[in-house]
Order: sequence, then structure tokens, then C-alpha cells
Amino acid sequence: MILTAAKTPDEYIACHQAGSWQRVYAEALRAVVHESAPQLQERLKWGHLVYFNAADEPVLLIRIEPQRLLFGFWQGQRLRHIEPRLRPGGKYQMATLELREGTALDRAKMLQLVAEAAELGWDQG
Repeated sequence: MILTAAKTPDEYIACHQAGSWQRVYAEALRAVVHESAPQLQERLKWGHLVYFNAADEPVLLIRIEPQRLLFGFWQGQRLRHIEPRLRPGGKYQMATLELREGTALDRAKMLQLVAEAAELGWDQG
């Protein structure tokens, strides 16, 4: 876990260097989440951005690290038909898209990924 002095989601983004590729990607993904699934609640939790559904279950995360950015989904293994680069791992049905500088992102695909993630029921299996 990467610890941060940030207390809010806005502070989390702001504490990363303006114009850095990680911040640019995080801002773009955050905008995608807000557009595609405005019903999700955004919080700073576990040292990064986490989005929760109405049942207070985590749906997805955005985590900025020094060399990469992670866009993870608690039900991500069920979303690999949209984005095959999602790598399974961790508890539940977790899968994560690991982004590095220059990684191509298709905005339409990211919108679809977030929309479907927000609609999935939560399976702890």
C-alpha cells in the first residue's frame, strides 16, 4: 500500500505532479468513472481512490504508483470480455489493468468497463 497525506480524492490527485503521465491518466480515468457511473461514491480508502456502490461495496479503484497506475475492479474477472488486459489476482473476482507510461487506452472501452462494473452484483467467490 502506498501511503499519502491526502485526505480527500481531490487532494489525492493534487499530490501527484501536475502533467505527469500518472496524474494525466488518473484524471482521465476519474472523469470516465464520473461520467459512466455517477452513482458510485468516490472515497480515498486504503491510500488510493476507491468507488463504492449503493450497498457500500467496493467496485473499482484507481491507484497511482511511482512506475505504474492500477485501474482495478473487484469483479474484474467478469469483465475480461471487454478488456482482455485485465489481470486476475487478489481476493474475490479482482482483476486489474496495469498502466505504464504510453499505455494505450480506448475511452469508449473504459466507459463500457466502468458501466458494466457498476452494474455487476458483488460476488465474494
